[in-house]
Formats: sequence, structure tokens, C-alpha cells
Amino acid sequence: MSDLYLKFVNTPVGKTAAQSLGLPSPIPLKRWQRADQPFLEGDVLVGAANGGKAIAGLGAILNASPARVFHASGAERLEDSAKAGNKAKPLALDGETDTRFSALVFDASGIKDTADLRALYDFFHPSIRKLGRNGRVLIVGQDPASCRTAPYAASQRALEGFTRAIGKEIGKKGATANLLWLAPNTEQQLESSVRFFLSPRSAYVSGQVARIGKSTVTASATNPVAPLTGKVALVTGASRGIGESIADTLARDGATVIGLDIPAAQEELQKVVSRIGGKALTCDITDSQAPAMIAGFIQETFGGIDLVVHNAGITRDKTLGKMPEHFWDMAIAVNLTAEELIDEALLKQDLLRENGRIVCVSSISGIAGNFGQTNYACAKSGVIGYVEAMAKQLKKGITINAVAPGFIETQMTAAMPLTIREAGRRMNSLSQGGLPVDVAEAIAWFCNPASVGVNGNVVRVCGQSLIGR
Repeated sequence: MSDLYLKFVNTPVGKTAAQSLGLPSPIPLKRWQRADQPFLEGDVLVGAANGGKAIAGLGAILNASPARVFHASGAERLEDSAKAGNKAKPLALDGETDTRFSALVFDASGIKDTADLRALYDFFHPSIRKLGRNGRVLIVGQDPASCRTAPYAASQRALEGFTRAIGKEIGKKGATANLLWLAPNTEQQLESSVRFFLSPRSAYVSGQVARIGKSTVTASATNPVAPLTGKVALVTGASRGIGESIADTLARDGATVIGLDIPAAQEELQKVVSRIGGKALTCDITDSQAPAMIAGFIQETFGGIDLVVHNAGITRDKTLGKMPEHFWDMAIAVNLTAEELIDEALLKQDLLRENGRIVCVSSISGIAGNFGQTNYACAKSGVIGYVEAMAKQLKKGITINAVAPGFIETQMTAAMPLTIREAGRRMNSLSQGGLPVDVAEAIAWFCNPASVGVNGNVVRVCGQSLIGR
């Protein structure tokens, strides 16, 4: 469904009306347009607190883009910003400039106590107002769980609150802010995540923290245009909406997609997979024989699989006191139990290949709860627990992560009452709903073969919704 308010406030008359009435004026988000589009363009400012471990790697990634890269200069606490490489030109933060930055990138891993936090102010205070529309803020720090002293852990954890607050300040520009926490000695695993968070692919992801941990698999170079070439992906619930967009996006990135849905959706499903050159598989994933059937199809057709995306889901809304038992049972079975059993079958038969990916679709309802959705919230919260536990158990470089969508423009949200729909759209830092492709792009980042250290994460695709954390 089209967001008519978003279109209206971006006309001269609508903009004037919104300003006079004090209403939100969301900016249309810039999303990925073409396969060969650079991940970053325009002018970029990079900086580092002294002692930062990621600045050289960040500089190398940024300097490989068509963007014009500057590094912060003229501040004592930011002297290590010069380690961004010879291609990065110095820019005095205390000077006057008309430059509008498409991204501000900061290595905060060198901040080891609360006094060092002043480096955040020194870098962002003079630069944040020069961030352009649809701009990006990306901060890189050390995972507090790996910090050896309490002051170090405190100062690194402080980055989370700082990033979320920045996201709320810059959202009116259609801009986003995110944080990457690194485990020790994982700086070489930054590239796929930096490319995602600085690109239009992350248009509806803001105020999020992603952890990059150690991996038994070395990140290998991939084709940036089609990083999933040669990979086989299973996408459940693929006939429409978010599932269809996931299938399209993974196919765009080079994967062969097995689209799975219920038999009643066979006609819609076949249209999707025919368009992208994939394979259709229909079954009820809650059937006791479904996991074995899915595993058998994969074994017979491809001999194995690389990517598993658990997107299939249902809602059966009622307040708990009025909820019939089959509403409860179906919500748990589809949204949670089926995922566990399908993975169990694939792993037991060793069908998920080395450096494979499992991605689950949770929901902000599973994080914050939702009225009339005790069953759905219970299942989606269970998905998060499942991901966090499985991340510690998987071998062979296989990772598991989850996305937690907020308000996404789908047939389901289009059927909501007007007031609830408008509240869902506006109650986030970007003041608008997301699109199915926003969820799909985050999943494609998780699936990238270079995302080897991205494991056990739950990333919200919600425009930094004001609901939950």
C-alpha cells in the first residue's frame, strides 16, 4: 500500500502544512537501484580515537570506493585518524567547509576509559550537522564482553547509547546510525558489514548493534555484484510479500533459490521462482513429514544447500483470555517449531555446506510484545533464543542470525485500521514504514560469504522503532 502522507509532505504544499502543524516530514529513503551501483558515493569523513585498531582497515575499504575520503585532523584526541591511508585527505574539524558528507565513519575501539569518550564529541560535534540527506553514521568499537577492565567495557558499552541517540537526531534527514562491535583481532572481517551499513541497502536499519566475532573460516573475496554466485538458498514463505522479496534479492545476488510455501500458494509461488530461475517446493512445514521431505528434495536436486532463510510465518491474533487453543498451537508451530525441525533434519544429514548460513525472521513483537499477540510474540522471542543458542553450537563456519522487522508495507499491514497503520509508520526515527526489500537486503548481508564473523546477531529492520529497545 502506498504511503500517501509521505508523498504529500514531500510536495511544496505538504511540506508547508507539516511545518505549520508540527507534523513529521519524512524524507523518501534512497534504496539500492542497480547491480553495479557503488556501495558508497559522495564525500566521506573518517576518524579514529587514538589507539583505534580498525582505522587502517576502514580506510582501505573506504578508499576502494568512488567516494572522496577525508580524515579528521586538528584534534589531539583524533591524531590516529591519519592512519586511514594516503588517499584520505586531511580535513581540519575546526575549519569552515561547505562539504556535505554522505557518511561519517568513526573507529572508537581505542576508547578505553570514560575520559576517552570525549573523542566522540571532538569528531561528531563539528561534523554531524554536515551530514547530508540519506547519510550514514557508522561507529566501530570493541565488544564490551571482550574488554579486560571495567572502564574499558563501560566506555565501549557507552557507544550503544550514543549511536542510538544519534540515530534519533539524524532520522529526520532520512539518515541512519549503526554500531559494529568487534571481537579481538577481527578487524579483517569488517568489509561486508561496512559495505552494508554504508550503502542504500541498509536504508531502514538504524540504531542497531551488530557483533563481529571470530570464525574458523577465513573471509574470502567475493564478487560485489553477485556475491552469492554458485550458492543454493531455501526460502520459506516465498510466494509473496517479504518472502518474495527475499527470493528476488538472493537471486539478484547470484543464488539459485528454492522457494517453499503451502500448497494453496502454489500458483503464486511458481510465478516467483519462474521469474528468478529457481525451484518451487510446496508443503505444510508443520506436517511431521515436512523436514524429511525438504531434506530429501535438497539432497536429490542439489546435493546440499548453502543458505536457509526461515521466513514463513502466521499471525493468529486474540487477547489471551479469548484465544482458542488452535490459534496458540499454530502460531508456535509455524513461527518457531518448524524452523528448529527443518534445521535439525538438514544438519543431521550434513546437507548444510561449509560456511553456510541460517537466517530466521523474528519481529519487534518478539522483543517488545504486542497487544493481542501473546502467541506470536512468544514464538518470535523464541526465535531469538534459538538463534543465540545455535550460534554457539554450529560448526564448519556455519552462522545463524535473525532479522526483526518493524512496520513493513505488506498486504497484512495494509489491512490494519488507519490509526494503527499510521502509528506504525510514524513511530520510528525515519517516520515511515519499511519495504519488504529492506528486510531482504539485511538477510542478503547475513548470507554474504564474507560475513563470516557475523553470528548470533538479531538486527531490527524497523527504522529505529520507538517500540522496544
